[in-house]
Amino acid sequence: MNRILLLPLTGVLLLAVTPGHEVLLVPDQNAGAPAEVTRLAPPRNERVVSNVHRPSITPYLPAGPTGAAVIIAPGGGHRELWTDHEGHNIARWLSDHGVAAFVLKYRLAREKDSKYTIEGEALSDALKALEVVRARAVEWKVDAARVGIMGFSAGGDLAALAAVSPAKPAFQALIYPAIPKNLNLTKDTSPAFLVCGENDRQNISQGLPELYLALKKAGVSAELHVYSGVGHGFGLRDDMKGPVKEWVIRFHEWLGARGLLTAKP
Repeated sequence: MNRILLLPLTGVLLLAVTPGHEVLLVPDQNAGAPAEVTRLAPPRNERVVSNVHRPSITPYLPAGPTGAAVIIAPGGGHRELWTDHEGHNIARWLSDHGVAAFVLKYRLAREKDSKYTIEGEALSDALKALEVVRARAVEWKVDAARVGIMGFSAGGDLAALAAVSPAKPAFQALIYPAIPKNLNLTKDTSPAFLVCGENDRQNISQGLPELYLALKKAGVSAELHVYSGVGHGFGLRDDMKGPVKEWVIRFHEWLGARGLLTAKP
């Protein structure tokens, strides 16, 4: 069922597609594990998910698909997942603009008593999401060659690692990311769209420009946006103010400039 949604970000009436049900990445994985936990974080009552043992993606499929698709990995310090402003809000906006989006729930390596690791289970979940979307490309009206990954904070950790893996997403979007150490950047690393605020932690506000330069040195196409007076964790919310609220528009423009939004006949 479709619904009408007024997005303050653009000020125009847009047709939004109701997201599909969660798709388990490996249906029989950890079948007997404890249930996920969702809490509502003040002051906006945003959903924060923890205790993830059965990783999944939630599809947001556009009414007018371009063929482009994005796996979205929310942040939360690898202890929890802030799935609204770093997940569903972005997925909804992208689907309204012709880009299929898939919100990823991945296993959490730094949650109390967790036995998972970042470069083990969490990265495996991100790579499995890429595999599943590509495998179901025809069903979801996606071009398998145009599936990228976007990560916020800890989710950016996974996106950056995925971009140097053999799976190689079509592009990477790192939004105030935790930056992995010793990334093996080559000319084959996925093209990058990079965003942070100048008031973020030093390892991000200075580290992301350094990553941009390293990507350029390796021969990788990259675009960097650093927003003045902005800190960590802005994501996408209706009450955002200033130029940073349009970072997702800049991302959409970047996709278009790379020819990723041209629907194939």
